[in-house]
Amino acid sequence: MIVSALLTSVGINTALCVLFFTLYSILRKQPSNYEVYVPRLLAEGTSKRRSRFNLERLIPSPDWVAKAWRLSEEELFSLSGLDGVVFMRTITFSLKIFTFAGIIGILVLLPVNCWGNHLQDFDVVDFTNNSLDLFTISNVNSGSNWLWVHFISVYIVTGFICLLLYYEYKYIASKRISYFDSSKPQPHQFTILVHSIPTSSSCSISDSVESFFQELYPATYLSHVIIRRTNKIRSLLIEAKNLYKRITQLRSDPTEQKYKHGGCFGLFGRKDNLIDHYGKQLEDIQENVRLQQSEASLAGEEARAAFVFFKSRYGAATAFHMQQSVNPTQWITELAPEPRDVYWPFFSESFMRRWISKLVVIFLTTLFTILFLIPVVIVQGLTNLSQLEILFPFLTSILTIKFVSQVITGYLPNLILQMSLKVVPPIMGLLTSIQVLYQLSVILDLKDIPGRLAVAVPAQASFFITYIVTSGWTSVSSELFRIIPLFCSLMTRPFTRPDDEFEVPSIPYHRDLPRVLFVGLLGITYFFLAPLILPFLLVYLCLAYIIFRNQFINVYAPKYETAGKFWPIVHNTMIFSLVLMHIIAVGIFALKKLSPASTLMLPLPVLTLLFNEYCRKRFLPIFVAYSAESLIKKDREDQNDATMAEFYDKLIIAYKDPALFPIQYLSKTNTDSLLSPFVS
Repeated sequence: MIVSALLTSVGINTALCVLFFTLYSILRKQPSNYEVYVPRLLAEGTSKRRSRFNLERLIPSPDWVAKAWRLSEEELFSLSGLDGVVFMRTITFSLKIFTFAGIIGILVLLPVNCWGNHLQDFDVVDFTNNSLDLFTISNVNSGSNWLWVHFISVYIVTGFICLLLYYEYKYIASKRISYFDSSKPQPHQFTILVHSIPTSSSCSISDSVESFFQELYPATYLSHVIIRRTNKIRSLLIEAKNLYKRITQLRSDPTEQKYKHGGCFGLFGRKDNLIDHYGKQLEDIQENVRLQQSEASLAGEEARAAFVFFKSRYGAATAFHMQQSVNPTQWITELAPEPRDVYWPFFSESFMRRWISKLVVIFLTTLFTILFLIPVVIVQGLTNLSQLEILFPFLTSILTIKFVSQVITGYLPNLILQMSLKVVPPIMGLLTSIQVLYQLSVILDLKDIPGRLAVAVPAQASFFITYIVTSGWTSVSSELFRIIPLFCSLMTRPFTRPDDEFEVPSIPYHRDLPRVLFVGLLGITYFFLAPLILPFLLVYLCLAYIIFRNQFINVYAPKYETAGKFWPIVHNTMIFSLVLMHIIAVGIFALKKLSPASTLMLPLPVLTLLFNEYCRKRFLPIFVAYSAESLIKKDREDQNDATMAEFYDKLIIAYKDPALFPIQYLSKTNTDSLLSPFVS
């Protein structure tokens, strides 16, 4: 791939980003799009739909950029919690790294690479027809003393990244402790989930749980809730909900409240009231639900799992960390999720079932990895025209066409890879998007890993630069434009009313965090190999910085709060990226016949891993569990809180299966029995 192809790609994607920004500035002002672009403000009542036409709505304005830029960390914390703060600090952390690395890479390493003559002379006049390989370390002559510049740069950037990692880990750990100290009592802090409860013919599972925990934890045990089999009730409730929605729609449209019954093909029969018809069906479902709820209260419908509540956080933590029984397959405990995060239909009833489920997950994960190698191999081949000409000789004449070669090597690999990533979970994309996996023999010979990586990774530099431009810039701009929610809104708009309820979305950290980490992996790995990638990474991170801050203000509302528990993942990914860079550097200097540099590079990964071990011992326990000191301190504060008695009452209700609660859909029909609750 030549430089002109990259410049074309940059120009096209820059135009797309500008188009996205312009359209967003206009679309976000339209009242009909408020549910897409400002759902949080709409739900909070800050923004209201306006029906009068205003010419100002058709004029794009960048005021949202200034508002996102001025957002302070305290304001961000109040909007999105500590998770949002940690996510944004991940982006700013990456910006600091690549700003520092970019100064060294562009001002120092890039000129050294360009003025080498290992591949060919650098033609300044015909700049656009130079190969991108001329900007990489591959163009530096073997044995050249200029390679020591790369060696020193690797050491400097590694030290800078480790220094930033330490201070970020320390800062976020302190914020996590402060968040816990200032937080109100939460139900999951006082609760554990117990499963694989042994059965007994002499007593019910509920009685077994009560006697077991009262005996072991007499001072801290509070109560428990047995999990029951309620799948049938849940299906009936869904059906009741749909009927209630239908009745509500009929009340709003009197013309549809009649239907013809009987006669020939329903044409000449009498007209009945549809509300009465559906009301009778709702009444029948109500009786059925009452019956099913009565059956679920019997001992035979108890699952071998329960939520157990304690009077203190320390008591719940002690019960969680201790093995409860001499048989490790019974009375298994785990931390309870937040009440709204409980997925009631799938509670494992036995240790064996959980073990089999884990094996199935491992098998499917391995299968996804193997299947994803297929598009990876295809992508790797498309980035190398010489390989395509060898494999498919009949394409030689076509590949000589400049436009075709640019499309095949620049856009087609990214398109294939993105289509594949839509199928495979994002976490698999983080592990398998490194375009050196096609050399499976690396796994078989560990001694050759540095050398093979030194050959394979620089060869993919042009692909990953294009990948950042085509996929990275477009994906982060699409986050602002919200194409899929906008399309869904346009499709469902004719069937919804302005007063219909809607759910404010929460940011999908599982999708966006791996993308940012993958960009960091590419930047650290290619920092000294192909520093030309760094400016494009900085553009991506700057876009992400502004766009995600805007989304936290206008779009996303926090649904769950982990208090920044995912920061160790960020830290470990950065350590992995550094070690990978060091291994590649060892191989590169060996291939370039600079053995002293290759040898002196060996202590660097060791020092990096020692630094990681120190951080793991110093900070990681804070993210795994809160200390006894913190738990006991909070419990003592609660002893003076008069509202704790009310909290304990609500605690038991918080983990009750929603299928066992009275129905919330009351029908205003003439049927009086429909006004009674499902459960007395």
